[in-house]
Amino acid sequence: MATSGGSTAVAAGSVPAAAERARKPPVLEVEGIVTRFGRTTIHDGVSFAVARGQVLAIIGGSGTGKSVLLREIIGLLRPTAGTVRLLGTDVWAASSDELARLRARFGMMFQDGALFSSLSVADNVATPLQEHAQLPPRLLDPLVRLRIAMAGLPPDAGAKMPSELSGGMRKRAAIARALALEPEVLFLDEPTSGLDPITARAFDGLLRVLCDDLGLTVIVVTHDLDTLLGIVDRVIVLARGKVLADAPVREVMAIEDDWVQSYFSVRRMINTEGEVADGV
Repeated sequence: MATSGGSTAVAAGSVPAAAERARKPPVLEVEGIVTRFGRTTIHDGVSFAVARGQVLAIIGGSGTGKSVLLREIIGLLRPTAGTVRLLGTDVWAASSDELARLRARFGMMFQDGALFSSLSVADNVATPLQEHAQLPPRLLDPLVRLRIAMAGLPPDAGAKMPSELSGGMRKRAAIARALALEPEVLFLDEPTSGLDPITARAFDGLLRVLCDDLGLTVIVVTHDLDTLLGIVDRVIVLARGKVLADAPVREVMAIEDDWVQSYFSVRRMINTEGEVADGV
């Protein structure tokens, strides 16, 4: 059970599944992360762990360092203090060769997709394969087409430029590129921002399928309440430099904290089954 005075990890899923995860080392361990920019402290001892196969969401108010934390986890921004172990590698103590091997094991989708505007979708997807995999040329195109299909894009999308795609299709193209190397972990920063509700829910469905069918661990920074209620196993709330809560979303919604209550207030008419509450 999560409380506003600290964080208590609660694994989602059945008891046997939780027990199985407990026997395996965490995919991600974040310990005592401190982040300071000048005199401003963003994180002040952030710690949590993520089990394999979970969809974990990180939420928090503006300025709580959600995207900053994501960049610290994947080795793009060094924290002031603390350690990050991703897939068994100490990110900030690793050599350049170790980091290169690690980066071939996870995928990252930035908030705007970050596709190369001068490359076609197919060439965007091929880029990590060309950089990190030693593939025979004859296998490159079929594998790129497979990743494009896995992301739910039509076959003709590969020949298009990012500027020719809708917002939802660009997000899917970014997912196809993030999946290029068959990652074990997928990081996403605000993946449904800017999408209409129907497209956003279709994107959520794609993420849940990828997690369930491919065994991916998904870590997502989001403000989307429908994403939280629809596909997320567990939520971490960042506030005042700490992990305020770490639990399944329904338990987080019950926390007696002003920010949490305000954040979820739009959903107070929805009961725990996702249906309109009686009398509303």
